[in-house]
Formats: sequence, structure tokens, C-alpha cells
Amino acid sequence: MRRQPPAKNELEAIETASCDELTALQTERIKWTLGYAYDNVAAYREKFEKAGVHPDDFHQLADLANFPFTTKDDLREAYPFGMFAVPREQLVRIHASSGTTGKPTVVGYTRGDLDTWTALIARSLRAAGARAGDIVHNAFGYGLFTGGLGVHYGAEALGCTTVPVSGGLTQRQVQLIEDFGPVIIAVTPSYLLAIADEFDRQGLDSRKTSLRIGFHGAEPWTEAMREQIEERFDIDALNHYGLSEIQGPGVATECIETKDGLTLWEDHFYPEIIDPDTAAILPDEQIGELVLTTLTKEGLPMIRYRTRDLTRLLPPTARSMRRIDRITGRSDDMLIIHGVNVFPTTIEALILEHDTLSPHYVLERRTRNHLDELTVVVEACAELSASGEAAMVTAGDALQQHIKAMIGINTMVKVVLKGSVERSVGKAKRVIDLRQ
Repeated sequence: MRRQPPAKNELEAIETASCDELTALQTERIKWTLGYAYDNVAAYREKFEKAGVHPDDFHQLADLANFPFTTKDDLREAYPFGMFAVPREQLVRIHASSGTTGKPTVVGYTRGDLDTWTALIARSLRAAGARAGDIVHNAFGYGLFTGGLGVHYGAEALGCTTVPVSGGLTQRQVQLIEDFGPVIIAVTPSYLLAIADEFDRQGLDSRKTSLRIGFHGAEPWTEAMREQIEERFDIDALNHYGLSEIQGPGVATECIETKDGLTLWEDHFYPEIIDPDTAAILPDEQIGELVLTTLTKEGLPMIRYRTRDLTRLLPPTARSMRRIDRITGRSDDMLIIHGVNVFPTTIEALILEHDTLSPHYVLERRTRNHLDELTVVVEACAELSASGEAAMVTAGDALQQHIKAMIGINTMVKVVLKGSVERSVGKAKRVIDLRQ
């Protein structure tokens, strides 16, 4: 099943550079970024002056900790174009978030930015096992979401044949996989499982497709979900990481030869891990909030951007750059139920330990007597759905007890028939807030 990793002579020199070489490059590029942002973005100049720092104060990597953080609120306050370092006319593309929690966050790219983005996606796909000539079935969403177009141009640059399917039309997804014979599918992990369900519905064997590699990102997912995807499709499922504010996809990726965490492309993005409450810098291998500084961005440089993603830094393995561990959740997605911190991925891992339940679920959050309560709505598998209501209630009781034993909270668990939970064609919406 597993593809061979790229040969050493196929890698860029920076992918095998020494620690000293990488540090020297990062130091040079951070110094440039700080000066560039100070000179060209009024918001950064004001932030630096308020914090009492100047780009000339940066001499070594440790000095970056003296500079202020950037947050999503900074982007919203500067809506639409206030954070750009170049005149709007020099931007060749603009993307934006959905704006469901306030004003959209707008990101823009110069021609140079797009070239860098394309090269990093090509590097990521190659690390994941893709090769020139492979067909890439791209089921990431196109449009203002950065996933579809980001993967598209990187796949073409690598020499792949790219099928811009986008999300949705699940029956068509199955048809094109069957007819075109793609080797790689780029898609959110939750939607790939929805595609697997459609294979089952059509009486087709998803393990017998041409697919060999899954390139997955845009939402947190668990190791248990990886195992389920690999079992249902007989592929290698690779984790991928990116975010629009920093670039889009192409920030970090797993390598096919190790599948042991996401290699962060440190020649373009400098990572820090901080305590999400105190903002203190944490040592490598300790879990906290990921903070990223862009090193080569022209249109929208980001300095110490608080991603809100919770992970840890790990030492290099397949490449000379450090890895980030699987994202366990977001500091602002965390639920506090009866005083216990709960992440959707924790619930997901427990669900997937029950063979009678599917990975399609939502968490409903309500308030009763001034306390938050959590209801887990999860789909039964086909066999359990056919077994009747009593069997589904029994399965729900078992999961409820499992959650209590492992997490320490009381929840309501509602097991519903297969197909009852709305499928996502992009990022899965795991939490529904029903509090008044």
C-alpha cells in the first residue's frame, strides 16, 4: 500500500539542511519580516511602538519573544485591507473567511506569495508520496476557502493531473474516482468517510479503487479516524496543516516514510508554543497554543500570529525541520462541561472505539439550571440501524458510560439512524451551541 518516499536527490537542499544553516536562514528572514512589516503596515508599527520594541532590536531567534502577538481580531479591526503591506493593486488574489463569528478575515497574495504557496504545496504533496503524472482528485472546496485553489496549483506544479472536483455532489465523487483512476485524494477526513458511505450505498468496494494516498486537513481528526480511513480505502492517510492567515494549506505535512507528525516548513514559517492563558513560551514537546511568524510573505506578513490550535513541537525525523503533533483542538473551541475541559476530538476518539457507531456525530451544547450540558448525537452503523431502537439505546448507554469513565463528565448520548447526521463537504461542524 505504501508508496516509496522521495529519493534524497529529489528533495530541496533546505529539506536536509543542518540546524545551523536553518537557524541562520530563519534569523535573516525574521529580521527582514520585522522591518518590512514595520515600514509598510501601520498596525504593526503602532503595535511595536506601544510594546517598546523596534526591528533593530532583533538579533537572534530568542529576541522574537519581545515582539507583540497578532490575533484574528487584528485582522477584523483592519477589515478589509488594513493589514496589507502592499497597495491593493499589487495583490493578485484575495481570500476571506466566512465571517460567522464577526467580520470576515481577509487575506491577500502578491504574485511572489502565490509562487511560494504553489512551491510549498508541491513540496508537501511530494512528501506525502505524490509524483508527477499522478491524478489528484481535489475535493477541497474552491472559492474564498483557500484549500481547493491552494492544492490545485501545487499539484499542477508537481506535474500531477488535477481534477478540480471541489466538495459536494457525493455520487459524482464516487463516479469520478471509479472512472478517472486517481492516485491521490485531497479532502477533509470527515468528508472522505461520507464518500466511503456512498461507495457502500452504491454496492461498490472502496478498498478496490485506484486511490493510494489521502491528503487530509482543514479540521482536527484523530488517529482512530486515520485507521478507519485507511481500512475503508486501503490507502495511506496523511495529515496536513495550514491556515488562511498564514498562507492556506502547505504550512506543515506528514511525510509518507514516517507518518509521525507534521513536518513544519520552517524555512517559511517560524513556530513557537505558548501557554494559551499566560502567553508564556513553552519548551518543545509541551502542549500549548501554536504561534507562527511568516518569513517570506509579501502581501500579508504575520508576526507571532496566535493560531489558537493546540499542539506541541517535536524533533525532526524525515526532514531536517521540526514537526508539530496532531492538532488536538483549539483553545477557543474548548468546551467546559461541569468544570472539565472537553475537546470534540476527545469525544470522537471514544466514539470510534465502538464498532457499532459511525464517525458522523455532532455535540449539542445546552444550558440547564445555569450549567452547561452536552448531548452527543452519533450515527449508528448500518447493522445497528437495522437492529431496532432498543439496540441503539443500548449502544448509546455504553458510549455514555465510556465517556463518564474516560473524561469524567455526564453526557446525554443519542444514537440516530445511519444518514441522520448532516454531512459536511468542507470543515465538519462538530459543536452546535443551543444555549440561550
